[in-house]
Amino acid sequence: MLTQLSINNYALINHLSIDFSSGLSIITGETGAGKSILLGALGLVLGNRADLSSLKDTSKKCIVEAKVAIANYHLEEFFKDSDLDYESETIIRREILPSGKSRAFVNDTPVTLSILNALRTKLIDVHSQHQTMELSDTAFQFEILDALANNKDRIASYKRGYLQLNSLKRELEDLEKQQQLANQQYDYNLHLFNELEEAKIIEDEQEILEDSLDKLNNIEEIKENLSESLAISINEDIGIQSLLHSLEHKLHKIASYSKEYQVLAERVTSAKIEIDDIVTELEDANEHIEFDPNEAEKVNDRLQLLYNLQKKHSVSNNKELLEVLAVLSDKVAQVTSAEETLNTKKAEIHAVAEKMDVLADKITTARKAAIPVLKKELENLLADLGMENARFSIEIKQTIIYFYNGKDELKFLFSANKGGNFGELKKVASGGELSRIMLAVKKVLSENTQLPTIIFDEIDTGVSGEVSNKIAAIMQQLSKNMQVIAITHLPQIAAKGNSHYKVFKAEENGITTTNLKQLSKEERVVEIAEMLSGKDISESAVTHAKELLS
Repeated sequence: MLTQLSINNYALINHLSIDFSSGLSIITGETGAGKSILLGALGLVLGNRADLSSLKDTSKKCIVEAKVAIANYHLEEFFKDSDLDYESETIIRREILPSGKSRAFVNDTPVTLSILNALRTKLIDVHSQHQTMELSDTAFQFEILDALANNKDRIASYKRGYLQLNSLKRELEDLEKQQQLANQQYDYNLHLFNELEEAKIIEDEQEILEDSLDKLNNIEEIKENLSESLAISINEDIGIQSLLHSLEHKLHKIASYSKEYQVLAERVTSAKIEIDDIVTELEDANEHIEFDPNEAEKVNDRLQLLYNLQKKHSVSNNKELLEVLAVLSDKVAQVTSAEETLNTKKAEIHAVAEKMDVLADKITTARKAAIPVLKKELENLLADLGMENARFSIEIKQTIIYFYNGKDELKFLFSANKGGNFGELKKVASGGELSRIMLAVKKVLSENTQLPTIIFDEIDTGVSGEVSNKIAAIMQQLSKNMQVIAITHLPQIAAKGNSHYKVFKAEENGITTTNLKQLSKEERVVEIAEMLSGKDISESAVTHAKELLS
């Protein structure tokens, strides 16, 4: 609950610090005294947008600080997820600098406005007349019904499935788009793939074929030089083999005379062995060398095929052609295996949807069971608030559509008059009626959920007499489960508060300022008497005020 609010340099407020207690707190004051300024400051510290117009003195910064006791709100997980230090009495601070820059802190840790707004929904609900339009919002109507249906855990589980289902559907949609594009290119890709596959490309084949073709195209020159090389090698008189044989013989004669001659002889022997091998290979090459025009044509055709494929695919060698083949293989396989991939994804979606269907059925069943209870509670409360003929028509219909909170469509209709037609709340209920309906709704919610502190900003506008007493009674009942702060102009409601605060204007050095103070018992009598009879307080007004307070 809100335990303290401190405001410095905001609008008409120089400095203000006020403590709040549990139960029902009342705030009163003349029109224009600054009640809206208080709410503005509270909204600021809870994440509302701000600008320099919020500063009373534009040369100094504005600071609004709220202390909230959160031990009973189970917010440890929220603080952990938001990377904040958890304190049972948390301090929220908002600063607006003269430059216009705004900063926010939770327990002295800087936070973004999005985190501040998320925290606000768990702490304080500020309700004013214009917010009664929420009653016509389907999401809010589901919130009311689900509170009575105790659907919190079911819907939390359903929402996890809902997020997963949408994610899987997006994945399926992407796969289908890829498949559609792949199908459009499939025939062409298959043709290219088959063309390369049939070519049976080998990575180093091109170099081998180019060497072979070069050999075939120069066969006469090769044969002539091989023949001459053999002649040089094997001529009996001047051939290399004959001369080396003679050299070897001469050196072996003197090898025994010196180590040096022995080494020379051995080296010549080695050279002779190598030359003999070369001659053998020359004879073999010369014997098998012959020009085959068919072979030359075959090699040339194969090379031309490779060159054409490389040009077609804008590559320079067989290695790159094989890489193109691998890519084409993947593209073709993607199409041929796409049906299996799509079916797998559809099966995943179906499995998640089945689990969601089970949860959705449980949610629907709980809602249907809660409808008569909700109708009865609201209608009884509204009867106490002077709307004896108020009736609700609430219908649930399950659809095949997966909504964020189940599969139901909700009709939440209202009739204020006996025999009147049911219609949407915003169309058939007046402003005063909407305020009382909202009060009844908050009463129901407070008994079925852990509502945060609630602030009613003149929700009693348009009512008086006995109805105002009933409103006060409901606020008192609300305050047993939560902290209630009510800004009111009705003495019947003001008298029911556990604490009473007055907003008033004063002059300081010729400058008007807004102030807030907690009233003593005697001051409360005067304030309520003034609310009853105006500035000129009569004795009867004082007596009436004391009666109301007692």
